[in-house]
Amino acid sequence: GTGSASAGQLRAHPANPLSPPRNRPEGKVLETVGVFEAPKQHGKYETGQLFLHSVFGYRGIVLFPWQARLYDRDVASPVTEKSENAAGHGSKEVKGKTHTYYQVLIDARDCPHISQRSQTEAVTFLANHDDSRALYAIPGLDYVSHEDILPYSSTDQVPIQHELFERFLMYDQTKVPPFVARDTLCAWQEKNHPWLELSDVHRETTENIRVTVIPFYMGMREAQNSHVYWWRYCIRLENLDSEVVQLRERHWRIFSLSGTLETVRGRGVVGREPVLSKEQPAFQYSSHVSLQASSGHMWGTFRFERPDGSHFDVRIPPFSLESNKDEKTPPSGLHW
Repeated sequence: GTGSASAGQLRAHPANPLSPPRNRPEGKVLETVGVFEAPKQHGKYETGQLFLHSVFGYRGIVLFPWQARLYDRDVASPVTEKSENAAGHGSKEVKGKTHTYYQVLIDARDCPHISQRSQTEAVTFLANHDDSRALYAIPGLDYVSHEDILPYSSTDQVPIQHELFERFLMYDQTKVPPFVARDTLCAWQEKNHPWLELSDVHRETTENIRVTVIPFYMGMREAQNSHVYWWRYCIRLENLDSEVVQLRERHWRIFSLSGTLETVRGRGVVGREPVLSKEQPAFQYSSHVSLQASSGHMWGTFRFERPDGSHFDVRIPPFSLESNKDEKTPPSGLHW
């Protein structure tokens, strides 16, 4: 990450600890934001846990955890798990494994530093106001995996700058961590959880480039006597190697349950052709897709370029688009 935060004696941005201070860009001052805690090997972090993001380096706070099914195509089905059906081994069937993810708030002070690496206006869904057909967005929300979290503690009563921080959380020095959910956070989670809740996370690595996809159902719109179903999908690209690569093209296949198969090709993603290097190994973005059927699935490839000009294709793991939350009323935004 970048950012000018440090927790304990550790810096939140990559810097050579042996380099003299004069090598730092002028005007950049390291400030202590808290003290690192030992990351949890078992169990999950609670609402109110402060953390640094291990990949993007921003400061954040946990709102609530989710249990997601992680479909990791890099992991062969372990034979040791007796509960698994032995007949499934060797097939392309990927078994989901329960994994903890978190809905978090991002510190607004760190958003400018990570905007080149990760979209910070993460969560969007279709508002269901009678007077509004708008896409409803909440800035500075992210979903993070358990291992993304580097927990820290702080004595600051408002350690995270975010427009929803004091609406969702309050300081309680008797608690650990000392921030507890307000009723508004509980009500918001309860009301909107079908659109916030993670169900599936898909992951696959090709030539040391790991692609993680998280799809979310956003709701349905009626248009010209037909129903249009919308999903958002969040994609993280990570370079696990030291060689610099650049994303050049995307190639999607989108299959709809109505029987249509659509091919989408284009340069880069969200208007960008990100470079993934050892210093900046990850890039994260979200996009949207609509179908005229209540379900379907997507898969595809990203084409990357190496420094010598050669190209290689990285697989995007297949993921399904499901709208089985139709029986629930769509979200109505932040109106209490």
